[in-house]
Amino acid sequence: MKKDHVALTPPMGWNSWDCYGPSVNEEQLLGNAQYMAEHLKEFGWEYVCCDIQWSEPTAGKVSPYYVPFAWLTLDEYGRQLPAVERFPSAAGGRGFGPIAEKIHGMGLKFGIHIMRGVPRLAVHQHLPVKGTDTTCDKIASDASVCRWNTDMYGIDASKEGAQAYYDSLFELYASWGVDYVKVDDICNTNAYPNNPYSAEKEIEMIRRAIDKCGRPMVLSLSPGPAVIDKAWHLRQNANMWRITDDFWDQWDLLLEMFWRCEVWERQVSPGCWPDCDMLPIGRLRLHLKGFSEESTWTKFTKEEQITMMSLWCIFRSPLIMGGEMRDNDAFTLSLLTNREILDMHRYGTGAHQVYRTDKAAAWRSVDTRDGGVYVALFNLSDGEKEVSACWEELELEGTYTARELWSHRDVGTVDGKLAAVLPAHGAAVYKLSR
Repeated sequence: MKKDHVALTPPMGWNSWDCYGPSVNEEQLLGNAQYMAEHLKEFGWEYVCCDIQWSEPTAGKVSPYYVPFAWLTLDEYGRQLPAVERFPSAAGGRGFGPIAEKIHGMGLKFGIHIMRGVPRLAVHQHLPVKGTDTTCDKIASDASVCRWNTDMYGIDASKEGAQAYYDSLFELYASWGVDYVKVDDICNTNAYPNNPYSAEKEIEMIRRAIDKCGRPMVLSLSPGPAVIDKAWHLRQNANMWRITDDFWDQWDLLLEMFWRCEVWERQVSPGCWPDCDMLPIGRLRLHLKGFSEESTWTKFTKEEQITMMSLWCIFRSPLIMGGEMRDNDAFTLSLLTNREILDMHRYGTGAHQVYRTDKAAAWRSVDTRDGGVYVALFNLSDGEKEVSACWEELELEGTYTARELWSHRDVGTVDGKLAAVLPAHGAAVYKLSR
């Protein structure tokens, strides 16, 4: 299914990584899906994504992260299957089919994470590539390995059977009912330090496999940071791509996202979404219990969470919630269900950074429905501060009626300048209408 037919607005959903790391199980996946169906679906949230290591039976048992050279559950063609120890409904070769069916029954969509390449185990066991006379060891490139995960070898696109292996993967995922695939280890700087976009040929093989599989699937590329000089290639092949490495609940990382969004702002369009990564809000890092004393609640202040949501939404990044949603408090839920902010995310266009200093920033976009102008003001300083943007900066003239979208407050008539006194690391978002 061609990429132009999916993700025409920025995808919105949940991913298991920030709260469960590699250890997520069936109950946790379906429990969060049920929460989304009951509390978030009506606001546009729809994807439920199972992140990395789902084929590893003991993931999370001896380490909260990756076990070097872990045993993975494979089928006879070297394709990973969900570990039945964690996903009981996968027994009997059913894979993720039963889980996807339940999630579809809730009116939602199902996604999985994969690493690019072919499993080391399949290579070392010389397993056949489905539909060919070759074996997995013949298509693997032992020079192309991930620097932080030992599960896979890259695939050499020049080898006979390379495309067939990816075709067989996505044929399998289509049979399960997968709607979204997050493909990891795209910028492989360990194997090719002079070419951080070394997975270009594998991305193209993945794109062809999706187009052939007969099922619409969002293709999300991760991790980054993606390289801006390859934006043309990303736009041709993917629906979303990470513009950052793993994003966590740290102010310095959020501050960094302002220049990252500035770099990528012109690449945002239907079906093509530069991705600021998951929203680390609510309860996180539950997989660290027993291994670490690190807090399970987001370290972002409420003001910082509003700043993050404001930037993600005006920029139009995909919105992928990272916390255990069943533990959401009222504030966390309010961030995810503000219709006026989410309307800006869905219907805004032409977003760009108006200015940025070390103390403040402003962004602007336009509502495609009525021509209203969205303006987001950000206090990047460590103390309370007035932040403003004048009409010349905003490319406006005349008078407007202003409404602040987080507080749902009508401000009245404004002319010449928009200004707000904001708390440290805080933000305000306005819609200006004639």
